[in-house]
Amino acid sequence: AVADYMSKDLPYKLSADDIHLTAGCKQAIQLAITSLATPGSNILLPRPTFAMYDAAAAYTGLKVQQYDLLSERGWEVDINSVEALADSNTVAIVVINPGNPSGSVYTRQHLQKVAETARKLGLLVIADEVYEHITFGANPFVRMGEFASIVPVLTVGSLSKRWLVPGWRLGWLVTNDPSGFLQKSQFMKRVRDFISISPEPATFIQAAVPQILQNTKQEFFSKCIDVLRQDADIICEKLKEIPCITCPSKPEGSMFIMVKLHVFMLDGIQDDADFCLKLAKQEKVIILPGSTVGMENWLRITFALDPSVLEEGLDRIKAFCQRNAKAH
Repeated sequence: AVADYMSKDLPYKLSADDIHLTAGCKQAIQLAITSLATPGSNILLPRPTFAMYDAAAAYTGLKVQQYDLLSERGWEVDINSVEALADSNTVAIVVINPGNPSGSVYTRQHLQKVAETARKLGLLVIADEVYEHITFGANPFVRMGEFASIVPVLTVGSLSKRWLVPGWRLGWLVTNDPSGFLQKSQFMKRVRDFISISPEPATFIQAAVPQILQNTKQEFFSKCIDVLRQDADIICEKLKEIPCITCPSKPEGSMFIMVKLHVFMLDGIQDDADFCLKLAKQEKVIILPGSTVGMENWLRITFALDPSVLEEGLDRIKAFCQRNAKAH
């Protein structure tokens, strides 16, 4: 069922042998990272990133190199940064699309350029598509697997985001490998070995997957997208009222926005972590310090909320910033 679902967006057909079911997307990430980790090797992660990749790499001894995303260009991959960082020990590059935490959605042309760069550098691509099809801007969602004839792609995803069931712990690792390159390598043996000692997702959830993938009505997805589109508009407009926070680009997908915090405009606030801690204490609003995703003095705000709740939260952030603003 997962193979059929994924194949709808691809120019070739996946089989059940290409799909490895996992207990959520986090286990799929762990499976990919663990299977790639060999002594002395390193992996390229985006900055900002999803912190699970850092944790999985540290756990397996895989060294991390962070390439930049260009905030002024909709958080596109900085190809020059990737080329400067990659060396003979680099095994893979992680590409998160739609972006967590950036809210970016990459064009087909940009993804092709990333695939061609990975091929040139001899890298496998790990495509994190857990927010697949959650897009509400100008760019439609495009699977990185479209370019698997250029470079082998491992896709990680799950039911949790698009179907709004994060507690169900049903994810997948997909090998997009029409040329059979991965099948001939030791990598697939390591994947199978890791799966053989890992807990599987609950069987009764697995039994529900074909129905979920085949029969969820479009109106369910459309309703979710409409709310997120409205939320993205609200957050960008409301943030304009807060001088110490700058929004470099409007989110086009996922459920997040990365914004720049101008600490120098605030009194008694040391950095992004201090800002978030004091905001939580004073206003009962929780947002994530950018330093946790590799961007010091930035903030990651989740906007997947009822619009009225989102507006109240942003009003509280504004009040906090006004109360803690430096006197002119």
